[in-house]
Amino acid sequence: MSDPEGDPTADFLAQVRAEETPWRTDRPADAPQPERPEREPGRARAAVRAVGEAAPYVQAGLFAAWIAMSVADAANGGGDPGGGQQG
Repeated sequence: MSDPEGDPTADFLAQVRAEETPWRTDRPADAPQPERPEREPGRARAAVRAVGEAAPYVQAGLFAAWIAMSVADAANGGGDPGGGQQG
């Protein structure tokens, strides 16, 4: 059974859908290729290099946090913080 008023979701999407743009339409096979914007060379490479250079510091920070948590746990008696019993 279908709703006599139509699908409200489809109606809403039809209202908010963007206009068809030239780069989203099919073009004939003999049409020239559109110009592509020039990319800035090395941007991705620089980002990967920055992440690679930061990795040891992140690892050292995680290790320091683990040591701090171990020291704090030992200072608090090293027991189960929930007070549970194993049995």
